[in-house]
This record gives sequence, C-alpha cells and structure tokens, in this order.
Amino acid sequence: MPKIEVNEMRCKGCKLCTKACPKQCIEMSDTFSKTGYYPAKLAKPECCIGCGMCYMVCPDLAITVYR
Repeated sequence: MPKIEVNEMRCKGCKLCTKACPKQCIEMSDTFSKTGYYPAKLAKPECCIGCGMCYMVCPDLAITVYR
C-alpha cells in the first residue's frame, strides 16, 4: 500500500503538496510542529496512490514516498 511520510522538522507549511495531490489525501495539521509551522500530514492514507507529486513540489524535501 503506497504512503507518504512528512518530516515535520523540515515542513514549513507552504501547502504546495496539498494542491499537488491528485487524490486530495494531504491536509495541514491542526497543531504546530517544534519549528512553529503547521506541517502537512497524510490525512487519508487509504487514498494515496504513491504518485510522488507531493514529493516533486516540496521545496523543503520534507516528503518521502513509499510505493
């Protein structure tokens, strides 16, 4: 089953991944990370297809895709 992991220490909450996800599986967290941002999170793991679009648009290299 494909999935992504977001490194909360690197994510600055730019929301590019939420816009790039074709299945809209990614949302922003409701809580701050230790760095003071609202990081992205995989909100609907069952819908992730592992396409890597979120990884490609992430300027902070905060996302890892597992296929």
